[in-house]
Amino acid sequence: MNFLETKIPPPIVGLLFAVIIWLISTLTAPVSIFNQQQGLVAAVILFAVGFGFAISGAISFRVAKTTVNPLKPETASSLVTSGVFKYSRNPMYVGLAIILLAWTTYLAVPLGLLAVVGFIAYIQRFQIVPEERALVVLFGNEFEAYQSTVRRWL
Repeated sequence: MNFLETKIPPPIVGLLFAVIIWLISTLTAPVSIFNQQQGLVAAVILFAVGFGFAISGAISFRVAKTTVNPLKPETASSLVTSGVFKYSRNPMYVGLAIILLAWTTYLAVPLGLLAVVGFIAYIQRFQIVPEERALVVLFGNEFEAYQSTVRRWL
């Protein structure tokens, strides 16, 4: 299955998993620990946190003048370890996962959590692992030291 490595843009993968969550919501009854208004507020807060994580990662890449293209990790020109990258090696993927969690919360579909986990598993196997291989080649010990101090997700 190596043919899937860094082939599908992560936002598209996120969108596909969002559709899966929606499909689950059409087949199951909503279940929520919140009333409708609380569920909406929780979903909006989660969305804002996820969007903030993802955008701050992209902005850090732009400031460092390195590629934000996840399909070509070998074209990275610098290793970004500041800003949100002090807390996560993959804030943009963390952001997408949190946005999927917001969608699951909004639709009140607990089984949607399985899709969030599926998204995380897919991104880790087909996006993060190949990216990290490329970064070890590009940045060697510097990236390995970063890996040892900052978690992959959170």
